[in-house]
Amino acid sequence: MAPISIKRILISESVDPCCKKILQENGIQVTEKQNMSKDDLIAEIKDYDGLVVRSATKVTADVINAAGNLKIIGRAGTGVDNVDVDAATIKGVIVMNTPSGNTISAAELTCTLLMSLSRHVPQAAMSMKAGNWDRKKFMGTELYGKILGIVGLGRIGKEVATRMQSFGMKTIGYDPITTPEVTVTWGVEQMSLEQLWPQCDYITVHTPLMPSTAGLLKDTSFAKCKKGVKVVNCARGGIIDEDALLRALESRQCGGAGLDVFVEEPPKNRALVNHPNVISCPHLGASTKEAQARCGQDIALQIVDMVMGKSLVGAVNAQVLASTFTPESHQWIKLGEAIGAVLKSCTTSKQPFSQVQIITQGDCLKDSSAYMTSAVMVGLLSDGSQSCPNLVNSLTLAKESGITVTRNHSEGLTQGACEVEISVNGSSYRATGSVQGGVPVLLELNRSVFRQPVSLTGILLFFKAVASPPLLPSVTGLLATAGVEMESFSAPAARSGDQWYCVGLSSLLVDLGALKSLVKAAAQVSV
Repeated sequence: MAPISIKRILISESVDPCCKKILQENGIQVTEKQNMSKDDLIAEIKDYDGLVVRSATKVTADVINAAGNLKIIGRAGTGVDNVDVDAATIKGVIVMNTPSGNTISAAELTCTLLMSLSRHVPQAAMSMKAGNWDRKKFMGTELYGKILGIVGLGRIGKEVATRMQSFGMKTIGYDPITTPEVTVTWGVEQMSLEQLWPQCDYITVHTPLMPSTAGLLKDTSFAKCKKGVKVVNCARGGIIDEDALLRALESRQCGGAGLDVFVEEPPKNRALVNHPNVISCPHLGASTKEAQARCGQDIALQIVDMVMGKSLVGAVNAQVLASTFTPESHQWIKLGEAIGAVLKSCTTSKQPFSQVQIITQGDCLKDSSAYMTSAVMVGLLSDGSQSCPNLVNSLTLAKESGITVTRNHSEGLTQGACEVEISVNGSSYRATGSVQGGVPVLLELNRSVFRQPVSLTGILLFFKAVASPPLLPSVTGLLATAGVEMESFSAPAARSGDQWYCVGLSSLLVDLGALKSLVKAAAQVSV
């Protein structure tokens, strides 16, 4: 991927000073403005290429749409629930987080709450401050020999498991992505949630908040648990149904809860916070000096590496870009965009195309079909409108336009190539290209194979005509009359029937209609 130009970044929250320092050392202007209202942010953001936030700034669709230059939103932390990722994707804006920055801090807080639940530490401390000495009231239980259920076995879940195993706890868990073969190597036996609920003395959740995880622990879940099960949530408010948790606490089905997160923050409904068996914190999972320094440093370094064209880490909506950070990929991306632009220019119908099929060929492109598909769609969708397709949003824009996109890869060929076929109003158009000597070239257009590959650069005039000796002199004369110089000429290998030709021009031909008497179809494109 060609380096993305980021010149100015706005930091809208308190982020560790190292973030600003790293960005500035790499030539990026940084402005820090905290505690802005939504209207203030909308007014401010239009002047920046990047935005760095923590969790308080709500980066809504209105904010994103007001940012004409915005290319990246960096979240100095793990979750991105405060960012409208869908709106960012449609605008072609990369959303990036720091996936490992607060892992240790969140894991340690989870362990703290598990231990506090077992020994009633906060309640006992408050009782002492009130002048009491009540040893019997705060009788606890050992963690040794107890079963801890971990729902979500990513980075944080793994760190919690290894720490609580040192207390002699048995760790079981559930995760739809991390495989049982992996988790067993760090001492966690995986099973279904239906199998997990009845076994646990303690349950901790470490999943993102999404439709499939909202209300994961609810009335029916608690009913399947051991009487007196204790639960911890240091992930996201809403994973544990708060109303169901309160009912379980009141009925003693749940023996206690440690909560660092809430559906509404700060919570206006204080029923859970005020419950005697609830230990609550004001979302402190990442609130350590080390985590804040790590997140600030990570987001700055990730942005710098992306700008320098080195790598892309932490992008939640632009995984397609991860394999585009090689010099070779730059030329293949240019090829895809150029093929898309050529085919778009050659379609005579005013109707939008309905289907696009992209086939990559050759061993060198076996891991590149994703970004090649996005690149082709950039070329096909670019029309000078405000949609501004890029590798991040081109497939989303295609889907919104009702275009069916399919991709395939053919292995076994040594030379890489990309073949694209589009369907428009019952007609199909096809082009095949490659990269030769580091230059994107067109090999075939609508079944006309060129004798010499067409270099896909500059202003190109394509026309379809019956092969005949007078054709070239006639076209040359017409161009001369129009004041346009012919810089190159590519003829098809076939010498009979309707064939496609390509002419390199010094400037765009103002009136393509002037060619009507000589050719059956004509199109020009600047690539």
